[in-house]
Amino acid sequence: MIQNKNLQNPIYSGFNAKSTSEDVIKGIDLSEKTVIITGGYAGIGLETTKILVLAGARVIVPARDIEKATKNLAGIQNIEIELLDLIDPNSIDAFAEKFISSGRKLDLLINNAGIMWVPLRRDSRGIESQLATNYLGQFHLTAKLWPALKKANGARVINVSSYGHQMSPFNFEDPNFENREYQTLLGYGQSKTASNLFAVELDSRGKAYNVRAYSLHPGSVYGTDLGREEPIELYKQMGTHDADGNIKPEVEAKLKTIPQGAATTIWCATSPLLDNIGGVYCENCDIAEIDHGQIEHRFDEPSTIRGVQYYSLDQENAKRLWELSEEMIGIQFNVD
Repeated sequence: MIQNKNLQNPIYSGFNAKSTSEDVIKGIDLSEKTVIITGGYAGIGLETTKILVLAGARVIVPARDIEKATKNLAGIQNIEIELLDLIDPNSIDAFAEKFISSGRKLDLLINNAGIMWVPLRRDSRGIESQLATNYLGQFHLTAKLWPALKKANGARVINVSSYGHQMSPFNFEDPNFENREYQTLLGYGQSKTASNLFAVELDSRGKAYNVRAYSLHPGSVYGTDLGREEPIELYKQMGTHDADGNIKPEVEAKLKTIPQGAATTIWCATSPLLDNIGGVYCENCDIAEIDHGQIEHRFDEPSTIRGVQYYSLDQENAKRLWELSEEMIGIQFNVD
């Protein structure tokens, strides 16, 4: 059952796939707002940070690589850089405790950081790395920052997910690939499905405290480093690259720029159209269409890489995943 079935439909926001982050932020004032954005120092995360600062927000950028973050964010005012490694639960706890102890409210939590195309790796708890980083890390971080989100009285939590959720539902029987063959895209897909389900249940539990949650697909974006470990043969199989491993010019021309890739994050974080809507999956600066099989997906046609699957919005799956997540990382996420 989809909790927000009637809401999971485009609302014709006035923006589209070509809209940029600057287009979306026009007229939005984020003065006195505090934002945390994981991975906010590279790719679409860096663009998101710049735009939020431009609108007046105070932005905290947790970073695994402090040196890289300091270099990439040089010259940007009104930011703070803090150490955080999402695959390390102790690091999450230390970061969150420092922020909570500051007594500040948290208006926006943007769970942007993620990994993709990695070989089978496990964290210190034995959890598969994409699940640990792309989902359980954001669940853990959100749980620890929850008091500050409630304090904001109007906070939003934004999970940067992916069309990749269509590659796999969440496998409740074997999420860590202990009894099935590991395939990197299955791991990525279920981690993004988990991120979508998290937004569904977080919104359901959080709206009583005026905290709303969203997940989103940024689009097929050119110029990020998300695919840095991807075997070039997979690109060739998808039809996006030529025999020499170079992206085809006609494909590159159709991909989103980084400012276009950050636009949906900005839209979910700031649009007044979403004031009374939550728990939805968005793309192209609008609420996404449910994929009933009517969308023909072609990787060499990036505009067709869209839509959301029922299983990643299912209310029962979302509740079940919340409980499993608490069990897997050994914490209780109580919103009361």
